[in-house]
Amino acid sequence: MASFDLQTDLGQDPAYRLLANSPVTLFRRADRMASTLEQLRKLRYQVLEFDATTWSQLAAMHDQLAAGFEFPDYYGRNFDALADCLKDVVEHDYGWDPKATGLVVVLDRYDAFVEADPESAQLLLEIMAHTSRGAALLGGRLICLVQSNDREIAIAPIGATVVPWHDAEH
Repeated sequence: MASFDLQTDLGQDPAYRLLANSPVTLFRRADRMASTLEQLRKLRYQVLEFDATTWSQLAAMHDQLAAGFEFPDYYGRNFDALADCLKDVVEHDYGWDPKATGLVVVLDRYDAFVEADPESAQLLLEIMAHTSRGAALLGGRLICLVQSNDREIAIAPIGATVVPWHDAEH
């Protein structure tokens, strides 16, 4: 996918609005996230959804991500291996349909993961942001949407960038 078309009203493009601030965006209200996902699906974005409530153990997170991204059997189930496999996802080796406009990674109920393992939760978002930047360099769009029921969720800035709440969440 090429860069965004400057001849269009970028303020009306949900992907542009999301990526303009950060590759990672927080949502509290599930209905707002659902509306955003509906818009992105209409624009032919591929959406992968993950339920973080089951991630009290890192193995569960790695298993769910491996299945969702269709990682190869040799996936090492650690953060270095995750970052490596996500590079292959960006190159469309697996997990990302090259015909899709972009890839949206949804991390639902992320507050449960933050509560269970805050350091790993932060690291996963760092990896997603880094992967999104890598995708952009290759002409791809990777967006990470994070749903939290906890309005006070503690997420540090990602790559020195504050993780913003969705516009409608203010």
